[in-house]
Amino acid sequence: MSFTELTRDLASPEQAQEKIQKVVITASFTCEPLKDSLDFWMEEIGIPCSIEFSPYNQIFQQLLDTNSLQSRNEEGINIVLIRFEDWHKDEKILKQNVEEFLQAVQAAVRRSTTPYIICVCPTSPSAVEDINRVQLYQDIEARLVSEFHNTSSVYLVTSSELTATYPVADYYDHYGEQESHIPYKTVLFCALGTMLARKIRALKSLPHKVIVLDCDNTLWKGVCGEDGSVGVKISPPYQALQEFVVAQQKAGKLISLCSKNAVEDVFAVFDQHPHMVLSRHHLVNWRINWLPKSENLKSLALELRLGLDSFIFIDDNPVECAEVKANCPEVLTILLPEDSDRIPRFLEHIWAFDQLKVTNVDEKRTELYQQNVEREHLRQDSLTFADFLAGLGLKIEIAQMGSEELPRVAQLTERTNQFNLTTIRRSESEIQQFCESGSLESQIVKVKDRFGDYGLVGLLLFASGDQVLTVDTFLLSCRVLGRGVEHQMLAFLGAIAQKRGLSRVEVPILPTKKNQPALDFLENLGKEFKQEKDGGWLFQFPSEIAAKLSFNPSKAETKSTQVNQQSKATSASLVQVRLEAVIFERIANQLYSPELILKEIASRQQHQRPELATGFVAPRTPVEETIASMFVEVLKIDRVGIYDNFFNLGGNSLSATQLISRLRDTFLLELSLYLLFEFPTIAALAQSFEVLQVTVEDSEDQYDEGIL
Repeated sequence: MSFTELTRDLASPEQAQEKIQKVVITASFTCEPLKDSLDFWMEEIGIPCSIEFSPYNQIFQQLLDTNSLQSRNEEGINIVLIRFEDWHKDEKILKQNVEEFLQAVQAAVRRSTTPYIICVCPTSPSAVEDINRVQLYQDIEARLVSEFHNTSSVYLVTSSELTATYPVADYYDHYGEQESHIPYKTVLFCALGTMLARKIRALKSLPHKVIVLDCDNTLWKGVCGEDGSVGVKISPPYQALQEFVVAQQKAGKLISLCSKNAVEDVFAVFDQHPHMVLSRHHLVNWRINWLPKSENLKSLALELRLGLDSFIFIDDNPVECAEVKANCPEVLTILLPEDSDRIPRFLEHIWAFDQLKVTNVDEKRTELYQQNVEREHLRQDSLTFADFLAGLGLKIEIAQMGSEELPRVAQLTERTNQFNLTTIRRSESEIQQFCESGSLESQIVKVKDRFGDYGLVGLLLFASGDQVLTVDTFLLSCRVLGRGVEHQMLAFLGAIAQKRGLSRVEVPILPTKKNQPALDFLENLGKEFKQEKDGGWLFQFPSEIAAKLSFNPSKAETKSTQVNQQSKATSASLVQVRLEAVIFERIANQLYSPELILKEIASRQQHQRPELATGFVAPRTPVEETIASMFVEVLKIDRVGIYDNFFNLGGNSLSATQLISRLRDTFLLELSLYLLFEFPTIAALAQSFEVLQVTVEDSEDQYDEGIL
C-alpha cells in the first residue's frame, strides 16, 4: 500500500489540499515510457504530481524559449534527460553542443526559481565498446559535475550514479532506437524513473540531521561486553554499514551512538579492532548506558539542541525499535534486516538518507556540533547564564551576503524550523533573483566564540517601503539561539530603518508547530506591538525602540530553557513519521530493483479485458502463449484472447513499438512495426511467424548449399 493510500483517511484539510507538483520532462530521445514509474512513485511517497512531456528532442528550445513548457513551470520541477551520443555527430559538434547546453541552463536558471534535475543517461553498447568515446563522455560528464556543483537550483544525476544504484544488465533496445528513438527497454526506464523520484522526494522533504546507531549486532556482529574488543566480528556487511555511515557524516549528518553497554567496552572496539571503519572523531556525542534508548535519544537531542524529528535511529533489535517508536514517535526508527548480508543494499535504498548537494558547512558540521557539546559543558559548569555567556566571548558579525554564501543561505531557509519567523523555503536562484532585482535586501549572520566558529547561522531578507522596513525572512540556527544574537539582528534592522528615516520595522510571523521560540522572542520584546494578520501575527516595532534592543542574560535564562523544551514537545505529524518509516523499509526490502518495481507497477496497473465483439479464445500453442504474455505485459491487461485486436485493447504506436521489440528479441526475427498493423491479433502473428521462420530456414539452407 502506498503512502498516499495509508494517509488518505488521516490527512488534515491542509494536507488534503496540498498543491500538485507539475513535473515537466524534456529529453534528447523519446522518454514517455518514464511516466508509468514516475506516476507510481509519486503515489507511493505521497507527492501529488502531474507529469508533462515537452515535444520530442527540444532541450534547447525548452531552456531558451520563455514561452516553453519548462519556462512556464513556475512552481514545479523541471527534468532534462541527455544522452551524449544524441549530440555526437563528431567530437567538435558534441563539445559545442555541450557548451551551448551549459549556457542555456544558466540562462534558464537566472530567469526562473524552478529547480532543474539534469540526468546524464546511459550510452548504447556500441558506444561503450569504443574506448575513445567512453573517455570523451566521461570528460564531458566531469565538466557538467564541476559546472553544476555550485549552480543554484540545478541537481545533476550522473550515469554512473544511476547504473550503480539501479543496475540493469540488458538495458538497450536496438529496435526501439531505430524505429522511434526509444533507446531503452522498459526496465531501464523504470530505473531512471525511480532515481528521478528519489531526487524529487529529496527536493520536497526536510532532511534528517542526526543518525543514531546501536552498537552490538548493528556496528558489528556480537556483544562487545562478552566477546571482547577484538572478538566481535566486523564482516564485509558491517564494514559496508560503517562505510555508509562515514559517507553520511562527510555529507553533513551528525553521528551518535545509543547503546546498552559499558562505555569502556564499546570504545575498546573502536580503538583496538583492526576492521573498524567508524572512528571516535566521526561521532558528535553518545549515550552508552543501561537506560531506555528513548530516554537517551531525548538527552542527545537536548544536548544538540535539535528536535527529535531530525533523528534517524538504527537498531537490529525489534524490541528496542518498538520502545523508541512508542516513546519517541518523532524519530524515524529503522530496523536492520536480520540477515546481515542484506544490510548494505538495505541502507542504500532507505530514501531518508538522500541528500542532493553537500556544502562547505555540511563537511564541517560534526566539528561545529562537537564544539557545541563543549559549550554545553561550560554552561553546566557556570554558576549563572550570564557567567556562561561571558565565558563564551561571543562575537557576532552581520554583513551583506556574498555570492559564495548563497548555497548555505538557501540551505538555512530549508532546514531552520525553531527560530524561523515565516518558514518560507527559498531556493538559491530565488534568493539570488530577489537580491539582484533589488526587491529584497540580504544580511547574513556569522558567530564565533572561544570554542570556534559557528559559521553562517542567521539570515535577514527585508524590503524598504514607504515609512516601513518589512521583514521577509528572519531566521537563526538553534545552535546559537537564546544567546542574544536574535536581539542584535532585530536591533540591526531598527538601526537601518532609523538611518533611512523609516518609522517602523514590521516583523510578520506565521506560527507553526515548531517555531514557538520565535513567537516567544517577539512577544517578550514587544507584545504591545502585536496584531493579527493573514492567519498569523504582525509585530510593528517603532524604529527607535527596535534599534535600542539589548539582551539581558539574567532574564533570559529561564525562558531560554523553557523554549528549548517546548520546541521538542511539539513535532510534525507523528502518524506521518510512522508511516514514512513503513514506506522506507518496504522500499528497501521489497522495491530495491527495477525488476521488482516493474512487477509492483504491473500488478497495480493491470485491468480487466474490455468487452469486445470477438469472444475470448485462450492461446492454443506455446507460440501463442508467449505472444499473449507480451500482450498482457505491454497493455497491462489481465488476459488476451488470440483473436483480440491489439489496438482495440488500447494499443498505440508507443506500446506497439515496445511489443515488436519484445517479439524480435524472443523469436529472433526481423520484424517491423507494420507487421502489427497487418496482423494485429495473436493468432495472426503466430501464423505469420511460422511463415517467417520457414523463410529464414530456407534462406539458411540455400546459403549453406552455396546457392546464395
